[in-house]
Amino acid sequence: MTLTKSKYYFEALDHYPYNLPECMEALNYALSYYPEDADALCLMGRIYSEMLNNYEQAKHYFEEAMQYDVTNINTPQYYIICLLNNEDLHEAEKLISYSLKIKGVDKATLWLYRSMLSEKRGSLVNALKFLTEAEKYCFTECSLSNIKARRKFIKSKMPKKSKIRKKKETE
Repeated sequence: MTLTKSKYYFEALDHYPYNLPECMEALNYALSYYPEDADALCLMGRIYSEMLNNYEQAKHYFEEAMQYDVTNINTPQYYIICLLNNEDLHEAEKLISYSLKIKGVDKATLWLYRSMLSEKRGSLVNALKFLTEAEKYCFTECSLSNIKARRKFIKSKMPKKSKIRKKKETE
């Protein structure tokens, strides 16, 4: 990583997401100095995914970032969200499985995404099971509270068993 590229990448990161024109300018400079930089490509993917909702273009940048650095711990978490939003569920599942093997990656977040994947597939029971796995890897109160809030949300979507039992008993 050259000093000039680092300067422009950090400028882009500093401007994201509040000043996208400045962010894009700095990011384009960073990529012009080093077009194979996984972090800069990942940030470009995030812009297309999170700000512009252009998931196909975002996937292109994320794939390129993964191609240049398969051990980058930043790229998978944003790429997975992009895949989930684009309903590329099979690809997201494969990427989650791969990413869990990367040293230093935030496993709690990946298990949360695995839970979201199950939820999108309609399996709320499995989604809760994956949240239990995510809790094992929470090392901050913030991440644990996110997992607990998600668990509460998923449980609220599940059919109430007591109502079903009462209906059966009255029949």
